[in-house]
Amino acid sequence: MHASFPALRLRRTRAADWSRRLHRETTLTPADLIWPLFIAEGESVEEPIASLPGVSRWSVDLIVARAKEAHALRIPCLALFPNTPAHLRSEDGREALNPDNLMCRAIRAIKDSVPDIGILTDVALDPYTAHGHDGLVDEAGYVLNDATVELLVGQSLNQAAAGADIVAPSDMMDGRIGTIRAALEADGRHNVQIMAYAAKYASAFYGPFRDAVGSRGLLKGDKKTYQMDYGNGEEALREVALDLAEGADSVMVKPGLPYLDIARRVKERFEVPVFAYQVSGEYAMIETAVAAGAADRDAMVLETLTAFKRAGCSGVLTYHAVHAARLLGQ
Repeated sequence: MHASFPALRLRRTRAADWSRRLHRETTLTPADLIWPLFIAEGESVEEPIASLPGVSRWSVDLIVARAKEAHALRIPCLALFPNTPAHLRSEDGREALNPDNLMCRAIRAIKDSVPDIGILTDVALDPYTAHGHDGLVDEAGYVLNDATVELLVGQSLNQAAAGADIVAPSDMMDGRIGTIRAALEADGRHNVQIMAYAAKYASAFYGPFRDAVGSRGLLKGDKKTYQMDYGNGEEALREVALDLAEGADSVMVKPGLPYLDIARRVKERFEVPVFAYQVSGEYAMIETAVAAGAADRDAMVLETLTAFKRAGCSGVLTYHAVHAARLLGQ
């Protein structure tokens, strides 16, 4: 039996700051954050991204400086995304297999300078294809599953050889987790983790990201034949179950805030590490609200990131990682 009012007043524990802190159920720390970074060619290059105010592409030397900054703030992991030059993009995305491509050079440079920080790498072909899709396409424009998986295996091995700690297939091809896991094992890369983009939805929230990696103007059609329908929840659980059975160490829900119900369902069903990506459109909405004087950045950043933790996420990929880490370090 529970007491009732006035014997029970829930406001008692909210009356003072020390008590609110004592009774907080969900806490956020810099260790919960993964910082996505965009890589550009050149040296001493910073390219601001107009649709992502406050976010830039960085050349490899300046990516190293960002890694040092993250490490000093106790952010445990970086997620890397290359903006491949146009002349290296092709129909088959073969630049993904180049051991000296932009991604691999950035991985090696970071590991040489900041060996203790984790590196998560995107496994998908859209930064490398001339058509902007995550895989190979046939004459009708349909993305081919099995042929794409073969290239994704090579891409994963290439990134692992460069020093990636976590490969994160974001392509949503069927069967790619098991094939990549088998290849990593056969190559002796037993400790390379796989974070599967298991529940990745065909979303309107990805636009600024496509600007950042240079694929927005290239994309022919849409990605609805391989990314999930945003009306589906049970399907997400099937996707997660398959990826875990194939050897994923952790799973991701993407986008983030519009899909907190999916993150909670995944956590409750599978009791595994679940991550969410607070994607570019979510970030841009916060920054636009701040610029319009409609919101306080500090408050919105901490509240939204805490919402992911409250939903059951082990961590969050967020462009606000450094800002949040500074706030949390105060």
